Amino acid sequence: MIVELVSSIIRSVLREPCLRDPGLRKPDLREARLPAGRDPSPGSRREPPSYGAPGRRVQPPARLRAVVAAAVLLAGTAAAGAAEPGPAGPLRIVALGDSLVAGYGLPPGDGFTAQLQKALAAKGHTGARAVEIVNAGVSGDTAQDGLARLDWALPDDADAVLVELGANDALRGIDPAVTRKALDEILRRLTARGIPVLLCGMQAPPNLGPDYKTAFDPLFPALAATHKVPLYPFFLDGAAAELGLNQPDGMHPNAAGVKTIVARILPAVEALVDRAAARRDRS
Repeated sequence: MIVELVSSIIRSVLREPCLRDPGLRKPDLREARLPAGRDPSPGSRREPPSYGAPGRRVQPPARLRAVVAAAVLLAGTAAAGAAEPGPAGPLRIVALGDSLVAGYGLPPGDGFTAQLQKALAAKGHTGARAVEIVNAGVSGDTAQDGLARLDWALPDDADAVLVELGANDALRGIDPAVTRKALDEILRRLTARGIPVLLCGMQAPPNLGPDYKTAFDPLFPALAATHKVPLYPFFLDGAAAELGLNQPDGMHPNAAGVKTIVARILPAVEALVDRAAARRDRS
């Protein structure tokens, strides 16, 4: 479009008589032909004709120079305008987790990510301040499973990540050292990319015994301190072991339980959103 506009301007200017140089003449290529039978020896070779008088340097008329300069300026301005990025869109907060994030046993609108996004919108995160919560939860995932899919589960345009993993590790009695190593690598990769993170802690169920609980529960605050990321101490705070807030299995929150979880964690998520917005502004 820009190239066509510039070409049109120059063609229209060149058609004006005042811009034709009367000293220019079209060469007659017949003048360069040699008589039949003559060798094109250096002495007999004639120089090909050139436009205008020999040695004459043709200067474009002032008006043409001005028009061309204006056209180039116009093209540059238009190109610069086209290169300017548009609105970046809503902040994308990825919730990397297990069934507690995935919304196991719940209608799509009642799961954690859906309710969290609604809660943020109710707090004014709409329009230019809109936030999209991406559901990257997979039911049954352990911390190692989350690490294995981190690279493809995390969109390139993620602005921040909420990490909720470890519940299935505890339920299966996985060695806390294994869980810690996987979460440590997840946090290392995210912080290396400069992505703001909120780490959600988990607590081992009492039936696994005091030794397991003593080894498991402290790994979350320890990792948060090591990687200097905020910690939400217990993801199920307010809903764990509450009969009316859980599904019949006693482990997964129902819609009311999720609402309680969201209300408790919301301030920490808003702080994460603020950090993500500041990072985007700097980039």
